[in-house]
Amino acid sequence: MQKVTGIGGLFIRSRDPQRLGDWYARHLGIELGDAVWHQQAGPTVFAPFAHDTDYFGHADQSWMINFRVADLDAMIRQLEASGIAVETRSEWDSEVGRFARIHDPEGNPIELWEPAAAP
Repeated sequence: MQKVTGIGGLFIRSRDPQRLGDWYARHLGIELGDAVWHQQAGPTVFAPFAHDTDYFGHADQSWMINFRVADLDAMIRQLEASGIAVETRSEWDSEVGRFARIHDPEGNPIELWEPAAAP
């Protein structure tokens, strides 16, 4: 059986695509240049959630992206210094790592994940 080898793209509807792309580049370092972002290899979770989950924050949100980060504390400081609200909750942290939540200018939820160090 053929299997997919990874995520090939993430496509987001936007009222102002240029502005939204600029926000992701400025605050999260995702340089889109020719619309291809080369990312570091690492774990990716693909997990459908129950339709009535409140994990995404808003009932009308049908998806949420999760970005891996190397240093969550440094990322939080960077985002807050830019005026971006960052939400953390101790119950989000687990044996798989630490998490924080932000929203892009159009209200899309973004989870930031610092994976736990390998044993």
